[in-house]
Amino acid sequence: MIRVAASSNLTLLERFALDTLVDQSRLLVLDNDGAGVADVVVVSDLETHVQGAPQPASLPRADSFVRSDAGVRIPRAVLRSVGAIASALAEQESDAVDRFGRVPSSVNEAFAEGVARNPIVSRCAIALRNAVVDVARKRPVVLLQPWPDGHRWGAALTHDLDVVEWWPAFTALRIIELARKSEWRLIRNVIAALPRTLRGNPVRRAIESILSAERDEAVRSSWYVLCGAPTLASMRRGDLTYRPDAPLTKTILAAIERETHEIGLHGSFDTMLSAGAFDQQRRQLQAMTGTEVRGVRQHYLRMRPGPTQRFMQRAGFAYDATFGFPDLNGFRLGVADVVSHFDASDGASETFDRVPLVWMDRTVSKYQKIEQPARWIDDAAQLAEVCARVEGLWVGLWHPNVTTPLGYPEGEQAYRSLLLMLRERSPYIAPLADIVAWRRRRRHARAIALDERGCPVAAPGTDGPPPPIENSSRDVLEWA
Repeated sequence: MIRVAASSNLTLLERFALDTLVDQSRLLVLDNDGAGVADVVVVSDLETHVQGAPQPASLPRADSFVRSDAGVRIPRAVLRSVGAIASALAEQESDAVDRFGRVPSSVNEAFAEGVARNPIVSRCAIALRNAVVDVARKRPVVLLQPWPDGHRWGAALTHDLDVVEWWPAFTALRIIELARKSEWRLIRNVIAALPRTLRGNPVRRAIESILSAERDEAVRSSWYVLCGAPTLASMRRGDLTYRPDAPLTKTILAAIERETHEIGLHGSFDTMLSAGAFDQQRRQLQAMTGTEVRGVRQHYLRMRPGPTQRFMQRAGFAYDATFGFPDLNGFRLGVADVVSHFDASDGASETFDRVPLVWMDRTVSKYQKIEQPARWIDDAAQLAEVCARVEGLWVGLWHPNVTTPLGYPEGEQAYRSLLLMLRERSPYIAPLADIVAWRRRRRHARAIALDERGCPVAAPGTDGPPPPIENSSRDVLEWA
């Protein structure tokens, strides 16, 4: 176990960074004084620092931790760097916008430095854990197991329901997109599928195909649903495109619920800077499903980091699944895992989390102009391997409209390939609401003492039994 001794004059951002590193390291914290534990001590290391003044941030370095017989010291420069990356501080402070009103990816520090496919904050947390193990020697270091049921990493499948009604318009737009890329073979395949398509509903068949594939692999996923009144203007913008109370929408929601998947809100463009719009759409979706809506992801990933999450919290959401790059698959927050939210104005939140989006199908096909689904899965597999190495969380987004009649030949087969790729690597797979609940339980686990056998005594006040623990050799340990 460790004690955390922090300088009294840490800024809110530095304190958030310290908490993030400790959480991601999986080191079990001892809340009370006790003998024979390894200490993590945060010191300024002769740095000058003015409370509240802006500090230059550079990318965090995993080799910056200082070892001594007394414990491990974390320079405050490392904390500022970790805090800036994990909070998306530069994005929160930027006024830049792209054509969808989003902060451009280039504002993100990791993206600008070309390391956005490397979860640098997660790797720093592992380096902290290794440093503690090094200095502890014979002193006990207790770790929280990374994922339930003995799994060493996690994965989540998510879907944004963008298309329900007026599907021929989406097929036409997709054909135009393919024509601009001179993908004539794919266009022929789409057109060849249209006669059969016209005899049924391709959207319903696409949903059934995904649900069937997930049923076969015993996977439960998260679905984000638009829930506002569409207009001609919203449809022209690519925003709200279907009625939440339309018969087909209700049929789709019922099918998702029968399979016990999670349903979350896909926030419309209007929600980006409006707590009232978030609240109205969340309440409407809850009334339709009869269940609590805990998660949200913005349509087109359209948000202003900081203010948008502030409005999400006010509307009662537990987590945001928006933080991914639209034009590059990778790690927007430098973390391959659930991470607490930090608002540059309000500080860290205890009740609201961010679940970074690691991989998205349309990032590869639309922005990187790769139209071979097998290469999409290769990209997903590369990032899954990275997440597995840091014992983190891979979050993927597969759009239900990625199907042949809607312009994506071989889409159904590719999704089954994606599921098989993940299953072969044995992650813990669950809806994001379940994963967030697990990670909060792990994050808040504390010990208050060691008993006579050297077993940690869990701090009271947590719901349910404490999460499982292990030593640095992965041997399972017991709570007192």
